[in-house]
Amino acid sequence: MDLSFLTPLLDRPGPWASVYLDTSHATEDAAQRRALIDRAAVHRLSGAGADESACAAVRDKLAAEPAADSPPGRALFVADGDVALDVPLAVSPPDVAATWAPLPHTAPLLGLLDDAMPRCLVAAVDRTGAELERCDLGRMQPVGAVDGKQWQGRGHRAPPTDRYEWHYRHRVEDAWDRTAAIIADHLTRVWPESGADLLVLAGGARERRAVHDRLPQQLRATTVEVDGGGRAAGIDRAVFDERIRQAWADHRAGHLDEVLGAFRAGLGRPGEHATDGAGIETAPGAAAQGVPAVVSAARQHQLAALLVQEGGGDPERPVWVGPSPEHIGVQRADVRAMGVDHPEQAPAADALLRAAAAAGAEALLVPEASAGPPGGVGAVLRWAG
Repeated sequence: MDLSFLTPLLDRPGPWASVYLDTSHATEDAAQRRALIDRAAVHRLSGAGADESACAAVRDKLAAEPAADSPPGRALFVADGDVALDVPLAVSPPDVAATWAPLPHTAPLLGLLDDAMPRCLVAAVDRTGAELERCDLGRMQPVGAVDGKQWQGRGHRAPPTDRYEWHYRHRVEDAWDRTAAIIADHLTRVWPESGADLLVLAGGARERRAVHDRLPQQLRATTVEVDGGGRAAGIDRAVFDERIRQAWADHRAGHLDEVLGAFRAGLGRPGEHATDGAGIETAPGAAAQGVPAVVSAARQHQLAALLVQEGGGDPERPVWVGPSPEHIGVQRADVRAMGVDHPEQAPAADALLRAAAAAGAEALLVPEASAGPPGGVGAVLRWAG
């Protein structure tokens, strides 16, 4: 999971109100149910010790929630009476949850944002150009089109025998080559701002491949080709959407396997571990496991990928924090040594997600059945310790 969306939470002092609630409208009594949920959210936040300005900010935000087209759930993060971040959730939270704490309670996002929901840029390609759509939270939204270079010549006819046919075909193919290059160039330019994690090329196999081969190598690594889509009428949308979901699931599983492989390789073999200057055990390679080692890496801005495993106890283990993301330590004295007069405690997962977001790292939720970090917290590092 790309954590850049957490940026509004990084530089604001707490305390923080964090609220997770269902905002779906799937039932006949949705309006009445939503009103009860909204009141419960404010009541629980008040019961957690939040001040009136935080409660009022949540109350006002929920009152302005549209009656239709709402996501299954929302996570609200409030500081100093202001909603600093409103995150639409891919799945409904099982219950209303509200906390009042020194840090935003971001750990539940790893499960509720649900990486199983595709975040893709889809390009339906043909020989005249491409239609672009953004797939997010299960919804497809048009985001533009690309018009290619078309050969303005005589229409197609039965295979002729005249000597101009070769020139005609050559010009048509040349026009398509330039169209494929135009599409690839456009995708390369819009990709960084698309917010997507996977580029999906749909349309005819030959046209898809021509665009794919003209993409930069780095973008090709996050690009897949999918059958069943295109610009022409008559596309079976349900089948095409299912193929996108499967492509996303394959991409997601492959990336997790790749990161877990790097994590295991970085840990090395038993007996190879050493300790750092603070006496914390470190791996011989670019990996860390356990709260003390991952916290030490976070202080040194080493995090490349934070791993949080379901069912482990370490994510809830308290650590000490200060105002800035790098203010994190297992002992209170660790944070005081950084010049923080009044360190406070927070769950390790919340503190480490803040540090990972500040470092530009990603975070991955490891299923309980997978061979992840013992205890539930680990990291792949930018360099060996």
